[in-house]
Parts: sequence; structure tokens; C-alpha cells
Amino acid sequence: MIWKSEINLDALNNYPEYLGSFLGIKFTGWSENSLIATMPVNERTQQPFGILHGGASVVLAETTGTFASSLIIDTNAFDCVGLEINANHLRSVSSGEVRAVCIPIHLGNKTHVWDIRLYNDQDKIVCISRFTVAIIDKR
Repeated sequence: MIWKSEINLDALNNYPEYLGSFLGIKFTGWSENSLIATMPVNERTQQPFGILHGGASVVLAETTGTFASSLIIDTNAFDCVGLEINANHLRSVSSGEVRAVCIPIHLGNKTHVWDIRLYNDQDKIVCISRFTVAIIDKR
């Protein structure tokens, strides 16, 4: 298991307000090497043409990856911050929710690289993202 302890989904979902909470991101599950979150496709996450905004997909990916890194490191000594993210938007979504599944590609002392895939309600892939997190000394 990659996590430093068992994951408490209630604690993740009751974090102080941040961008992800405004978009309705909720952590819904985890396994020994994955973290799962969902986000509704609604007026807050859609672009003006009524489909999921690519930026909202990236917010979901980065939020899931950042929280995943925070569950591995000693957050008393280190912070985790986004270093680079990319996203390939493969399919549009106009309603329901999207589910992010975040799994590690690399877990080093100074960087983590995550593969984050977003799926629609029919389990079809919507977006593939690779997210690099820098592990820095706490200020």
C-alpha cells in the first residue's frame, strides 16, 4: 500500500473550502494504490456550450493528484504543489458526473507523477491527465 495510513474519506470531503469544493468535487473511494473522486457536470463545471469545461476536468485531476500526494508524504515537514499537468480531452460530457481515478506512475522523494483518468457515467474515458507534483520543504 502506498498510503501512510488508511484514508478517511470524510476528512478529505470536509476539508476547508477551496476551488474543488466550489465545483462539487467529492472523494468517493480508494484502493491500495488509487484515489477516486467525482465531480458533477453542471452549470459550475460546464463551458458556455453546455459540455464539461476542460479546465474543470483539469481541476478535478489536479485536486485528486494533490490530495493523493498529501496522503503519502509527511505533511508536518513537507508540502505538495503542482509542478506540471497535461490533459487530453477525449469525449464530451453534458450531464451526470465524471469520476477521476488517480494512480501513481512515480513516487520519489522530491516528485510524484500521477496518471489520472476521468470517466463518464457509462464508464467511458473522458480525459487522460498526467500530473507532476513537487514535494517541497514546509515553509
